[in-house]
Amino acid sequence: MKTFKIAENAIDQSIIPMKTLANGYKMPGIGMGTFGSDRFGPEEVSDAVLGAASIGFRFFDCASVYGNEKLIGDVFQTMMKGGIPREELYIDSKVWNDQHDDVIGACKQTLKDLQLDYLDLYLVHWPFPNFHPPGCTVDSRSPDATPFIHEDFMKTWAQMEQLVEMGLVRSIGTSNMTIPKMELLLRDAKIKPVVNEMECHPHFQQTEFYEYLVSNNVLPVGFCPIGSPTRPDRDTTESDTVDIEDPVIIAAAKRLGIHPAVVCIKWAVQRGHVPIPFSVRENEYFTNLECTIKDPLTDEEMEALSKIDKNCRLIKGQVFLWEGASSWEELWDLDGKIASV
Repeated sequence: MKTFKIAENAIDQSIIPMKTLANGYKMPGIGMGTFGSDRFGPEEVSDAVLGAASIGFRFFDCASVYGNEKLIGDVFQTMMKGGIPREELYIDSKVWNDQHDDVIGACKQTLKDLQLDYLDLYLVHWPFPNFHPPGCTVDSRSPDATPFIHEDFMKTWAQMEQLVEMGLVRSIGTSNMTIPKMELLLRDAKIKPVVNEMECHPHFQQTEFYEYLVSNNVLPVGFCPIGSPTRPDRDTTESDTVDIEDPVIIAAAKRLGIHPAVVCIKWAVQRGHVPIPFSVRENEYFTNLECTIKDPLTDEEMEALSKIDKNCRLIKGQVFLWEGASSWEELWDLDGKIASV
């Protein structure tokens, strides 16, 4: 049986940055991811969640497809019995691609696994129902895969809206979207998304999409904030760049006496979006949180970082391609148009 207590070096909750969403709810300005990739088991991830809570993390980014929500649910119960009130936690999850036709059932299962009465935020993990088996190779393809179909997505979104009306979810949002897809959703949604989770790091800043989201009161939440060195092998290609080896990032890290990865997190927080770094090591997740409250990057460093974008998308999504698609780029509407068969 795990036990929980607040660490002596825990970061004071009153000084952790907070964000106010378009619907008025507040969320911490940094979260902890729970995707263990193919490198960490569910126990390691859930233990890290418990440790991260003890030093001050309160926002935890979950998903049913990560395969660890039951263990994390046990950890949430341990936290709350150990003194963290539920209202101090901010917990999200995501509906996986093969459950777009049963969003309500998927959410209820997640609530059961996480042992919660409600979620602070629920996201559509990917904007199409294409899925892949766990641990598959980059060449894996589902015979049922299709490109994005807005009419079908709106049926999924209507169920997301229903979750809010049922009181099971406080806020709803999207993940892995593009401007053309988001334009249609914002046009037709009854309850608009307040968050879009997206890959975002200094070598992949998504400036146009970022500014579009902010102008439409959708808060960007950035995954892979340090360039995801522990991402699955299937998401690694020879052309990928490494953020933490960039001379600009190394120079800022040297000035502050910190690891280059921490510079990436500082950049995200100071830029204005919410990073969700992941680590199973206590010294790393403590530093990830601590860096949001001390020793900011200078204006000159932020300006220099804004100029190192290499448009290097790491999570390309090849496994979600449909028959007839020529490249993973078709998933991302790079020409401003939504791809079709």
